[in-house]
Amino acid sequence: MPSPTTDEAIRAQFERTFGAAPSFLAHAPGRVNLIGEHTDYNEGFVLPVAIDRSVRIYGRPRVGQHVRLYSLNFDQLAEFDLDDIRPSSHAPWSNYCRGVAWSLREAGHTLVGFDGVVYGDVPVGSGLSSSAAIEMATLAAFQAATPGLEIDPPMAARLAQRAENEFVGVKCGIMDQLIAALGRAGHALLIDCRSLEYQPVPLPPEITLLVIDTAAPRSLAASAYNERRAQCEQAAQLLGVKALRDLSPAVFESHRSLLTELLAKRATHVVYENARVLEAVEAMRLGEVARLGALMNQSHDSLRDLYEVSSAALDAAVDIARSVPGVYGARMTGAGFGGCAIALVETRAVSLASERIMREYPQRTGLSPKVYACVASDGAGWQQLD
Repeated sequence: MPSPTTDEAIRAQFERTFGAAPSFLAHAPGRVNLIGEHTDYNEGFVLPVAIDRSVRIYGRPRVGQHVRLYSLNFDQLAEFDLDDIRPSSHAPWSNYCRGVAWSLREAGHTLVGFDGVVYGDVPVGSGLSSSAAIEMATLAAFQAATPGLEIDPPMAARLAQRAENEFVGVKCGIMDQLIAALGRAGHALLIDCRSLEYQPVPLPPEITLLVIDTAAPRSLAASAYNERRAQCEQAAQLLGVKALRDLSPAVFESHRSLLTELLAKRATHVVYENARVLEAVEAMRLGEVARLGALMNQSHDSLRDLYEVSSAALDAAVDIARSVPGVYGARMTGAGFGGCAIALVETRAVSLASERIMREYPQRTGLSPKVYACVASDGAGWQQLD
């Protein structure tokens, strides 16, 4: 069944499935990380952007404690009771929704059941955080369905993170949920992963973020992630700090001899990546697009050579993007070993960059990429319908 992409089609599906018109729309965006990779678990800085791809839930409150959700993407109905929330092996996509309900109930909130049709155009498994998008959209749907349920965005992000950590069983950080909750059109969000303080940072005008899905499998990502995390913890311990975030480049360089060559490579990336994030914020506030692009290039080179989490496919995507006039910089984004790259592109050069990637990337890799032109968008929310 072809997946409808228009709001009218989703509303029509709701009426077919549930025999009435929806009364609210809840939504939450996917995200891409502009710069600041593998810094989050080192209590450092990240700079994600909410993108104009989202999960939408058209819904209507029900009497009682029953939730019925129909996924257009999976052509599947899932149901559960709020008084007895259990994971589903039959409809695993619904576990993100069930987990949010569980997390809200664990936090002491009384909920109202609802019927909902769920549709997302955030690509699943590509590193654009479709999981946080469905979690935050579900949380917004419960707010729409439940009179008086008001949760501020940072707390909503924490509740959604708990759902993914403890119910779904994925030990993610909070970056994805925070940007899904707090995204602002035209802005990135600087997040301090230690304090969870955040501030919006304006993106340069006339810039488009080109996301390149490499279509490469990510088979090594989980094991490599755990290994890199352990290496960073070991380096911090040897350097006498709580986390690598606590080291400036100058202090790190004066003590790097305490580390083995491998640990020094890993720590160098994290220490300098944190510095790059803060410099990127300064560049954005000054409108220095070329400087921002150069920092993105440095970030990728460091992830490739020092942190060693890139891949031939990611390197090919980045190299091709960098060769296009009007592309200021490009880097892998996400955990690595597959997934997506991101390019900072002058808007008028988007077509040229997309065409070159679509032509040259398959020649170099044998894979067929997907390219998404994205703009920075608002975070999660909901609205009553007429």
